[in-house]
Order: sequence, then structure tokens, then C-alpha cells
Amino acid sequence: MKYDFNAIIDRADFYSAKYNELDMKFGSKDLLPMWVADMDFQSAEPIIEAMKSRLDHGIFGYTSRPDSYYEAMTSWYKSRYSWNINKEWIIHSPGVMTSLSLIIRAFTKPGDKIIIQPPVYYPFFDVVKDNDRELVLNPLKQVGENYVMDYEDLEKKIDDKVKYLILCNPHNPIGRVWKKDELEKLGSICVKNNIKIISDEIHGDLVYGSNRYIPFASLSEDFAKNSITCMSPTKTFNLAGLQVSFAIFPERKDYERFERILEVLDMKRNNCFSLVAVEAAYREGEEWLDQMLVYLEENLNFLINYCKENIPKIKPNQPEGTYLVWLNCKELGLSQENLNHFMLHKAKVALDSGNWFGDAGSGYMRINIACPRETLIEGLRRIEKAVKEQS
Repeated sequence: MKYDFNAIIDRADFYSAKYNELDMKFGSKDLLPMWVADMDFQSAEPIIEAMKSRLDHGIFGYTSRPDSYYEAMTSWYKSRYSWNINKEWIIHSPGVMTSLSLIIRAFTKPGDKIIIQPPVYYPFFDVVKDNDRELVLNPLKQVGENYVMDYEDLEKKIDDKVKYLILCNPHNPIGRVWKKDELEKLGSICVKNNIKIISDEIHGDLVYGSNRYIPFASLSEDFAKNSITCMSPTKTFNLAGLQVSFAIFPERKDYERFERILEVLDMKRNNCFSLVAVEAAYREGEEWLDQMLVYLEENLNFLINYCKENIPKIKPNQPEGTYLVWLNCKELGLSQENLNHFMLHKAKVALDSGNWFGDAGSGYMRINIACPRETLIEGLRRIEKAVKEQS
């Protein structure tokens, strides 16, 4: 079927964090929300129908995952990414950040060091520090408007206390879809130094053009054993409110340790709607995803061209994946504090502040383009007007 991604759907009456938490997060309700990473698109029709059918059943007791649930997920990754995931590696978790926090608690101890690569998804900072582990920064190296991993800096910062590195693949907010040679070099350094990789791959399906998402653990048996992969269909199919993700543990002892933690916390089961939604997504959601990616790329190109023609002081990067765009606002000549104030009080647009992603994000903002074109145009017009009034 043909999906309409131009449809404007009122989310404010349906308890949306993106809309209903504006006042709490930004101090104002009078903003166009283009921040938190969910979409303003309805999900795929087969997913909606599967959930309606489950609702009509009328009984919402404890769930049990059928083999077909795992088969749908593993078939998706095998057919799209040539990754053969063993069912015995898969553990359900309510979310990727839940998994990250529990992994850090289970497999490290206070004072251990964990490496992240900023500018990066800001909960990574908190999940390390709030668990009393030591944060080590290996900033990405900027080459023009693009970013690459700084392997030399990484090796300088490794010592015996470094136990894990959190990889973002594809990277949020930069939108890099790491190439095979980049992942192999990173993986080799970590294997050599006995550092395990936790790979957040939640944006893996959201890739543009000829770029190719490569699951880190699919590259070799050594890399698989030296990694834990966290992923979910929630970004792909706009299902974040269902609280469902997968953690992949190729090493059995790690699997058993993590599974025991979820048992103790009574977090092992899906809710009844996520169970049917995930299976429908992986079995019947590809048509929706393919159309949505075309629309997203059109939004991306529109944004880049609009800024070039109308707001040349703001320079978007060219992400290879994700629906998040990194805006270089340095030519506006504002401190980060003043830039945030400018976007909120002059442009009346809620974006993610660059400094949330670490010091390397100073002078930047992150914008979410997973919205109808009309919404994107309105956001850009607001920013353009504010920039011209400032000049």
C-alpha cells in the first residue's frame, strides 16, 4: 500500500513526551518540537492491525514469546544484513538504555573505565557516571563537516582499568554509518586490549542511499564474542512507547549473567502489544520502511538545500543514516547558552542542544527530520526569520 507521510497528526492529546514535556524540558509550551528521537509518522499498517487484533482479544495477561517472534527478528537481520543471529543469544529488554545500564552494573565495578566517542547520544554520559564508573572520552575527529574515529587518541587512553567501549552504530547525532574497515580497526584495538564493545545499533535500519549498515558482531567470531549488541525495532517503526529491545550475547556466560539480572528485576517478559507489534514489523513492515526512507531522504535534501539558499550561516551535515541532522550554527556567533536561547525564544523551535552531546557539540544543534514536510518547512522558516532579524 501507499503510505502518506505528509499527514499532520495531532500528538499532544495522546501523552507524547515530544509534545507534552516541552515546558518541563525547555521552559515553554509555545515551541515547535523537533527534538527527541521519535517520528511524527503513523507506523506500518500491519503493525497497527496486529495490535488492534490483540486489543480485540480483550485479555491482557502475562505473555510468552513464541518461536515465530524470534524467527521474525533473526530472519530480518539475516536477509538484510547477512547476520546469522542464534536464538540462544537473544534476550528481551525494555530498552537499549536499560540494557546499557544493567550491562555496566553486571559486568563492571565502581571505578572501572568505560570509553565513549563524543559528540554522542547524551544518555551515554549519564549511564556511565550515574553507575559510579569512570568516563573516558575518545572524541570523534572532525574532517570538514564529516567525522571519523580517532584511533590514535583511543590507544593513548587505554589502560588496565578500561573495561568497555560503547559504540554508536550508526552514530547519533553525527549520522555516520561506520564502514567495514573502520569497525575492523576499532574491533582489533579492543580485542588486543581486552576491552569489550557494547554496540548500540538501534538506528541500523535507517540508512540512506548506497551506505550500508554493518552489525559489528557480524564481522567475525572474535568480534562477536568480544561484544554485546543492543538493538530494537522501535526507532525503525516508531514504536518507542512499547518499551521493547533486544540484547545479543554470543558468549553464553554473559547471556546467563544478564538473564539472571532480568529475572531478579522481573523484567523478562514483553507486554502483550510489543510482542505482536515486533513480529508484524519484522514480517510485514518492509514496504512501509522502504517508503519512509525515501521520504526521509527527501526531507534531508530539502533541509540541506533550504539552509544553503536561505540560512547559509547554518550548515547541516550530510548524515549517512538516522533521521537526525547535526546543524553547525557557529557562524551565528553565539555561545552555546545564547544559541539555545535563540532557538527557543527567537525561533520558537525545540531542538537538542549540541552541548548535551559533550563539549565537542558546542556551537551545534540536533534537529529531528522524521516529520511531515509541512512541519519541517515551518521549523526552517521560524529559524530563517529569527536569523534574519538578528542580522
